[in-house]
Amino acid sequence: GQEKLVLRDCGMIDPESLDEYVAAGGYSGLARALAMDGTAIVKEIEASGLRGRGGAGFPTAAKWELMRKREAPEKWVVCNADEGDPGAYMNRNEIESDPHALLEGMAIGAKAMGARRGFVYVRAEYPLAVERLERAARDAHEAGLLGDDIHGSGFSFHLDVVRGAGAFVCGEETALLASAE
Repeated sequence: GQEKLVLRDCGMIDPESLDEYVAAGGYSGLARALAMDGTAIVKEIEASGLRGRGGAGFPTAAKWELMRKREAPEKWVVCNADEGDPGAYMNRNEIESDPHALLEGMAIGAKAMGARRGFVYVRAEYPLAVERLERAARDAHEAGLLGDDIHGSGFSFHLDVVRGAGAFVCGEETALLASAE
């Protein structure tokens, strides 16, 4: 009775292959989002019921809408994949099995919120996850799926991978930002 959503392609595609991710429908959500404005993207996310995967299950659309409305000279999207809770491996499994899904989601969120930069803060003690995420980011940049003027849309999103030191305190956003800086 379980329907896999986040790990739907786990074991079905080579996580190190951009071509296999695209063949399985990857980056089609980003292509759709590039043709939409931020308000429309947020409304679609709201209708989907997407929530954060932390303990609070905070509605993603609410978070994106707050940032979308915020006036700022520069906005960043930050993904906390440090996994500071002892014995937690959710982010590690996702990154190791389907890193492009994370990157695509961040790019869609960036488009919705008006961000042009972002980074994934990932635990350095997960060498396979770091390696696959860095490779996926490099491949996506080289293919024009990240970077300047994505698919001629006028939207640009640059993404970096920051290796975290694996500290429980970095589950709190200001501690994570201080560590990344």
